[in-house]
Amino acid sequence: MQRTRGKVCGHRESSGQGKRQHGVQAVERPAVKYALIEQTAGKVGVSKACKLLKARRQGYYEFQARKDSPREIRDRYLTVKIKNIFFGSKSIYGSRKIQVELRKIGEYISRKRVWRLMAMAGLVPITWRKSVRTTVSDPKAEPFKNLLRQDFRADKPNQKWVSDFTYVPTDEGWLYLCTFIDLFSRRVVGWAVSSMLDRRLAIGALRNAVMNRRPKGELIIHTDRGCQYTSWDFRHEVKKIGGIQSMSRPGTPYDNACAETFFKTLKVEWLDREDFRTRKETTDAIAEYMLFYNRRRIHQSLGYRTPVEFERVFAA
Repeated sequence: MQRTRGKVCGHRESSGQGKRQHGVQAVERPAVKYALIEQTAGKVGVSKACKLLKARRQGYYEFQARKDSPREIRDRYLTVKIKNIFFGSKSIYGSRKIQVELRKIGEYISRKRVWRLMAMAGLVPITWRKSVRTTVSDPKAEPFKNLLRQDFRADKPNQKWVSDFTYVPTDEGWLYLCTFIDLFSRRVVGWAVSSMLDRRLAIGALRNAVMNRRPKGELIIHTDRGCQYTSWDFRHEVKKIGGIQSMSRPGTPYDNACAETFFKTLKVEWLDREDFRTRKETTDAIAEYMLFYNRRRIHQSLGYRTPVEFERVFAA
């Protein structure tokens, strides 16, 4: 499966003509010419490479003999750090988040410099693409009121959870995923997978969340109007933990935007990178991402902390 690559750090791509002109200008620079000669000299020889690029051989030797400036040495050092962060994020982070991560290790440089070094190293973060939404409502079921009203803020953990379903294609057929996310920290507190999209999947994910969090006090559980959430069995599970159900308005996915956004992130950053043969392979990949998302992926809305870090700061 081909991955969708994006522009680096929001800078616009120039037109085709502009790119050609920029390329010509770049090759005309002596330093760039000599760097190209250095790359090809081993195959065709220095003399031939200089002749092809219309460069002086003496100039090339002088270029090789010169010492790198302190800034160039610093750039090479920073590029290694940037690559480690970029590939450590599974090619997800752009210049903004990489700048934040560099600051955590004591490297204070501008975002523009991060972008420049990323561009020179060919580091291009993965971008989003449009996803498909599937929700089947039960026309006979009585839905709950929308208590959330697109207020995705929470003052403490286990105050507001949101849930939704998505699906992932495999060679064995669809694998359905249900998650519960705590709006306080955006942490995935519970999830479950199944080959069937039914109420048992929703109940399994909810039980997983309850086991992990042990919620006490008033807890709003917000979902869409899917028949899995309006079923008697699911309602009974929510009542058992003292939860209060809330549901989105018909045809208004923005009412459950946080859950929708998480699935887009999961697919673009992780699942769309490869084709899965079996449901077990897919489940293993999802489990790996859940750990990465909760413990390693920083969030701008959390002050560039991970969900686990954010909760730790709150508890301190």
